[in-house]
Amino acid sequence: MAAAIPRAAWWRGRRVLVTGHTGFVGGWLATWLEALGARVSGFALPPPTTPSFFVATGLDRLLAESVIADVTDAPAVARAFAEADPQVVFHLAAQPIVRDGFREPVPTFATNVMGTVHVLEACRAARSLERVVVYTTDKVYRNDQAGRAFGEGDRLGGNEPYSASKAGAEMAVAAYWESYFRHAPAAPALAVVRAGNIVGGGDWARDRLLPDAMRAFGDGRPLVLRSPRATRPWQHVLDAVRGTLVLAERAPRRDVAAEEIAWNFGPAAGAVHAVAEVADAAANAWGERAAWREERDETIPESRALVLSSERAARELGWRCHWGLGRAVSESVAWYRAARAGGDLLALTRTQIESHAVEAAGAT
Repeated sequence: MAAAIPRAAWWRGRRVLVTGHTGFVGGWLATWLEALGARVSGFALPPPTTPSFFVATGLDRLLAESVIADVTDAPAVARAFAEADPQVVFHLAAQPIVRDGFREPVPTFATNVMGTVHVLEACRAARSLERVVVYTTDKVYRNDQAGRAFGEGDRLGGNEPYSASKAGAEMAVAAYWESYFRHAPAAPALAVVRAGNIVGGGDWARDRLLPDAMRAFGDGRPLVLRSPRATRPWQHVLDAVRGTLVLAERAPRRDVAAEEIAWNFGPAAGAVHAVAEVADAAANAWGERAAWREERDETIPESRALVLSSERAARELGWRCHWGLGRAVSESVAWYRAARAGGDLLALTRTQIESHAVEAAGAT
């Protein structure tokens, strides 16, 4: 099997539309696509935080077009698709924060479910579309807290609005696949990505571990952890994005049922770490006597244990997480350090992309 890295020869000149390009993961994805030579258009709300990856890297200057609009606005989505005439679509636009979903469930469901439906409707009308990849989350699984690794065929559910809204989005994707795409020869191939907890430079969202750590350490404060013993499948954003690009490039099979269009991307089941371990790694990478303390908060029903099985991606795509926890955190902290020092963040982002791709190719 070929190395699980995207090929510039395939992406060069391809018209790609990324929804959510002003966000953290969408920004890294759009940057890598531009480096591969794709013609990238974006559709998203304004950057969700200040500062943001989108502004800090000057990503808007690299794009063929950047449309600032809302996926809940169906006519705006349709217009953006008509103008971009994409060959590949990555749908990442979402309300991505668990605690925000708990506080504001209605807009969370509107964005994550109906926003996805609007994108799927636009995909039905797209003339040149070949591939569609929809991002959901590792939290779509009905988690019994047993700590076992969830595979793509496991039951979906949700204990709080964010995870439930993402499971709802997957139900919409499955319905569109079976109703409109699977049996239509000219329809695009469709896949869903369920990525583990993603870290990397440029994420400044509230109530997320690494951004909270960088803010606290930069201010000389201890990081406050709600659930230091909770475990998650942590991975660097470049591992998740690399898997996403490889999946799109290789065109998921068309002869599969809806249950088989989803793909897990996360570390090996034995490489799942507790929140406290990530905080320790971040504190060590930051230095300056950075530390954390525990402050329990049981008001939101978050999972205590979450483990993914990514064996299918390893078996069928040759994809595995390349950067372990220590490297993922150290590369992330280096990015935040550069941002704090006023460094060239686009150059650093491109350097990290190149290093990651070269190393992953050599290890495959």
